[in-house]
Amino acid sequence: MFQAHLLYKKGAKPFGFPFAKVTIGPEPGVVYLYNHLLNMPDLLRLRRFSLFFAVALLGVLLLAAPSAHAQGKRKVIQFTGIVASGDSLLGVPGATIYVPKAGRGTSSNAYGYFSMAVLAGDSIVIRSLGYANQTIVIPPDFQRQSYSVIIQLQEDATMLGEVRVFPYTTERDFKKAFLALRLPTEKGTAAADNLNEQLMRRIFNSQPMGPTANFRQTMQQQQLEYDRRQGMGPSQYSNNPLLNPFSWLQLIQQVKKGEFKKKDNDD
Repeated sequence: MFQAHLLYKKGAKPFGFPFAKVTIGPEPGVVYLYNHLLNMPDLLRLRRFSLFFAVALLGVLLLAAPSAHAQGKRKVIQFTGIVASGDSLLGVPGATIYVPKAGRGTSSNAYGYFSMAVLAGDSIVIRSLGYANQTIVIPPDFQRQSYSVIIQLQEDATMLGEVRVFPYTTERDFKKAFLALRLPTEKGTAAADNLNEQLMRRIFNSQPMGPTANFRQTMQQQQLEYDRRQGMGPSQYSNNPLLNPFSWLQLIQQVKKGEFKKKDNDD
């Protein structure tokens, strides 16, 4: 069924619709516009359907976004354990436990214990001086909230090369310092002159008594006085042989034995 809508002059564009057909009418310069495919109500229905489809698609995307974000978010797990030395199970203090990709980590305490938060699927590296490195991977589908392990590090002794430390940065500085070196003279250095024996004796004799020497002298005097009172120390009576009874006893015994007569005969 063909239905004429409007009349247009020749060369005009009717509504810009590509599906419209223009036919020359009986009058010169006048054309008739016919719609072969759609009329105006059908066009409005098409636009409404397109708008409804776009709104529905946007709603589906908004509902699917949280679920997709939840699927991509990894679970937080509390990673704990003890770092031990080989088969001895002795704790290794100061061991480093870190996640290289995330840049976070911790260290073991004096007993080798550690605790840190990680994500499911993380690769954790354990390092300590004198031991080989170890790597532990948390399973991506791990469902529990904590993950505990006992890590046994194997000894890995590394021999370091010899390092010599010199006080000069370059060889040129060393040569300059060597050429400017002054050898000690025959008289010796100032430190050697200060250790001269005669100078040390003169300084020693001119120095007054210090607190230590005064205390020692006081203690010696008190001990000497105590010995004198007890009759064991030297006194004015014990130093004089004429006032010493033991000296008189020894003299009498010598006279009885005739020691002095023998000396007279010998003379």
